[in-house]
Amino acid sequence: MKKIFVFGAYSALAFETLKHFNQDKTKLYLCGSTLSKLETIKADLLARTPNLEIFLKEANALEFENHTKIFTDAAYQMKGIDLVFIAHGTLPDQEQTQYSVEQTLHHFNINCNSVISLSTLAANYMEQQGFGTIAVISSVAGDRGRQSNYIYGSAKGAVSLFLQGLRNRMYSKNVDVITLKPGMVSTPMTAHMPKGALFADPKKVGKLIYKSIKAKKDVSYIPGFWRLIMFIIRSIPESIFKKLSL
Repeated sequence: MKKIFVFGAYSALAFETLKHFNQDKTKLYLCGSTLSKLETIKADLLARTPNLEIFLKEANALEFENHTKIFTDAAYQMKGIDLVFIAHGTLPDQEQTQYSVEQTLHHFNINCNSVISLSTLAANYMEQQGFGTIAVISSVAGDRGRQSNYIYGSAKGAVSLFLQGLRNRMYSKNVDVITLKPGMVSTPMTAHMPKGALFADPKKVGKLIYKSIKAKKDVSYIPGFWRLIMFIIRSIPESIFKKLSL
């Protein structure tokens, strides 16, 4: 994977993952909403791997009308795209957000609809190209709606289901669609949350994401123990689950 398009490049998980893409002549097209943060990421990556070729693009995930232009520019600058890695998102305060339709839809648009937009563009491009990989960070939170984070979780759940259908569509097109489902990770996004034993180090998670992309796994729970945890949670009957404070 030598030509990589990344949306949400300065998220902690994207950055930790990108550190492992240090192949010779690798090209990176990094997108994010703040150019200065992208420049910091670029400087760090080049210090580690000087032979990277890096393009930067300031982009707002909610400006859907610009997605096609951004994607076209990435393909032009890198002369093709081997991997699309979508890693942006927000973690809203559930109690504050749930009373505002505007805020609920705002976070759903960022965490779901913008991802669907970018994934669709990637799939259409790669279908014409005849190969490629689309890797998207979803979340274990999307496996079941819980009162503590159902706004975030429902968006991630929709993304996971969309990617499942997209993977089915693209299977015969030689295009891999990878759903990455991290559990709780100690990143700036979760800085306000009390940390427990289930929180993972972002460096470890980034390495696992990289390995999952390289192995072209369809769905990866990261770390792997979350697969069992979410299986148990999904198995609880709704008549019981609705009474739980989760």
